[in-house]
Amino acid sequence: MSPIVSAQHLRKSFGDHEVIKDISFEVAEGSVTAILGPSGSGKTTLLRSLNGLELPDSGVVEIADARVDFAEVTPNKRGRLPREQRAALARLGAQSGFVFQAHHLFPHKTAVQNVTEGPIVVQGIDPAAADAAGRELLDKVGLAAHADKFPFQLSGGQQQRVGIARALALQPRVVLFDEPTSALDPELVGEVLRVIRDLATEGWSMVIVTHEVRFAQQVADHVLFIDGGLVVEEGPPSEVIADPRNPRTREFLRRILDPI
Repeated sequence: MSPIVSAQHLRKSFGDHEVIKDISFEVAEGSVTAILGPSGSGKTTLLRSLNGLELPDSGVVEIADARVDFAEVTPNKRGRLPREQRAALARLGAQSGFVFQAHHLFPHKTAVQNVTEGPIVVQGIDPAAADAAGRELLDKVGLAAHADKFPFQLSGGQQQRVGIARALALQPRVVLFDEPTSALDPELVGEVLRVIRDLATEGWSMVIVTHEVRFAQQVADHVLFIDGGLVVEEGPPSEVIADPRNPRTREFLRRILDPI
């Protein structure tokens, strides 16, 4: 079976600083890939490169039947991308749902309106049908009773769960999570992780950048440990987390799991 996500030889620099250095990996359909690593290692840049939120300097990304060769994505003299390249990036982005660190909800829209905005505006779904589907998704993430509340009336964990429902509303082939619990108070982390665990059980394809190492060990099928823009070690969590071979991986995990 072909992978649902394939990233080949991705590179990205900001000025003279090369953030991603020739990274390649694949995600099997229905699997969960966790990306671990220290701050500044390139994790978020890599994740954002998968759907074109960040434009790598080179490399190829494929999600389902969408493919972009970023070496060919070049702005014209006015700094704009040609129409064909914009269309290719749009096709790639449409294959994934993105859950941000900060919730990025529309403050003037209710929870269900935040969830239905994409299906109505981007996909042209009938508003009544989108509303029904949006309420069903909010029920899935445990927020049926909060569908008509505004973001300021919700806790941080509830807002993040709205963000997850919003990502699912577009019926993506893969869901990308960027440190989904990093902005939450510790007591709210569990409610978000439970939703992600449920999605994994349902067979959603997911790529998760996270610092929750124990959670990654329980949920992920495959783990990438990234440091300095490189994949230092990868494999199943039983190897990378429970029995890492690379000294840098061992050092990182020791500091995270046994900080004292």
